[in-house]
Amino acid sequence: MFDKRITTADIRRKKKEGRPVTVLTAYDYPTARLVDEAGIDIVLVGDSLGNVVLGYDSTIPVTMADMLHHTRAVCRGVRRALVVGDMPFLSYNLDRAETLRNAGRFLQEGGAQAVKLEGGREITESVRALVAAGIPVMGHLGLTPQSVHQLGGYRVQGRDADTARRLLEDAVLLEEAGVFTIVLECVPIQLAERITAAAGVPTIGIGAGPHCDGQVLVTHDLLGLYGDFKPRFVKRYAELHKEITRALREYREEVETGRFPTAEYGFNSPEEEKP
Repeated sequence: MFDKRITTADIRRKKKEGRPVTVLTAYDYPTARLVDEAGIDIVLVGDSLGNVVLGYDSTIPVTMADMLHHTRAVCRGVRRALVVGDMPFLSYNLDRAETLRNAGRFLQEGGAQAVKLEGGREITESVRALVAAGIPVMGHLGLTPQSVHQLGGYRVQGRDADTARRLLEDAVLLEEAGVFTIVLECVPIQLAERITAAAGVPTIGIGAGPHCDGQVLVTHDLLGLYGDFKPRFVKRYAELHKEITRALREYREEVETGRFPTAEYGFNSPEEEKP
């Protein structure tokens, strides 16, 4: 059913045809396989792995080594989806040559087909340089986690007229610079709708309402892997935290009471296996 490899051209075409783009995160081989087999269009190896996998309080400590390690694992599990690697903090903010080297590593060493950068007008020259070098770029506006300290926390962006206008302008500038799609994170629904209408490339919403051209969630959030923690914009499609905890406790109890393993889970000696 899902055998054709998704390209950036396919993602652009979806907007023209009015077909939603589906995006989920993955940070390892088994999750990547599951997401890919579900027919998701884009697998994002997000620097959110800092929070979700590595246990950091933010994405800022995540390094290029971390991202490449996880991108390689994800790419080994994906056959159809477009894989996008998230460029971590300060990997594209210093100079153009360093930006090109780091982005190129995602494709050469990581196996990804594109990279994602956070920011607006301040990164447009970097976007142009990457696109000119043949590296597709996904943009990211609104709540940009790498700038969480500058933004004053994890807050909705674009509530007032000035910041809303700036975000709309930034979306146009990113499109002109060559991005193939733009993530809109935690912006008001009406603003996301305006940006989506103005942009010639697909917008991918996360906490940005129903009017974007596609949606992205952190897979661990939609699967309910973290118990009571749930961002407001997340819909839970499963409660795996409860089910996994139940299974692990059952295993512990069976080992402690001698109910596991039984003979059926062991091997006989060669003499006993003879007919």
